[in-house]
Amino acid sequence: MTIENKIVAITGAGRGIGRASALHLAAGGARLVLGARSEAEIETVADEIKAAGGEAIYRTTDVTNRADLDALVGLACERFGRLDVIINNAGIGPISRFDALRVEDWDAMIDVNLKGALYGIAAALPVFGRQDGGHIVNVLSTAGIKILPTMGVYAATKNALRTATEALRQESGPNLRVTEISPGFINTNFADASITDPDVKASIQKRKDELAISPSAIARAIAFAIEQPSDVEIGSIVVRPTAQD
Repeated sequence: MTIENKIVAITGAGRGIGRASALHLAAGGARLVLGARSEAEIETVADEIKAAGGEAIYRTTDVTNRADLDALVGLACERFGRLDVIINNAGIGPISRFDALRVEDWDAMIDVNLKGALYGIAAALPVFGRQDGGHIVNVLSTAGIKILPTMGVYAATKNALRTATEALRQESGPNLRVTEISPGFINTNFADASITDPDVKASIQKRKDELAISPSAIARAIAFAIEQPSDVEIGSIVVRPTAQD
């Protein structure tokens, strides 16, 4: 059971869960291929990894652009000769009530949370097919497990990806592993950075201050799934604060 020398691509790698996962996996010997919209953020993460003796490369990646995912996977293959794992982590959460009619936010969540992950899957599958092996990790949310007001569209995108993930798992055969990770309240700026409704933002911030756990908890869960022997698939992991309903 090891992650040493695995080639791992991560979207949304500049902050939050993506950053924590990159640092944790690199500390275990994985070689990282980092993607995010902010070049400055992923360059900083790559520099942290290198300073600690690890190996990381990066490419500016907007997951709403399919060509960017193809290029990120291509970078892994060009530099390292293969790709072992893709972590489709990039996500946004501009949640609101339906009657607020923030339709642009709905569109953005569909484009990033659902289509972005599907583009990552589409980019990785041909490589995994040629290699006769690989691992797809999709980051979902407990918002899709317990449905709450204001989270309708966000939860819908995560549950659509949950459905796609399970179908992919059933299609995958013996050489492709598929894992879904559902985080609860995590101490990142994920929600407050993207929520456009001020009342909802204040409510989420209050809940986060009361409940949130470190993104390193999700990084450890992802590492656990990756480090299993090749014939062991961890299908689903839910990680939430003990105090979360």
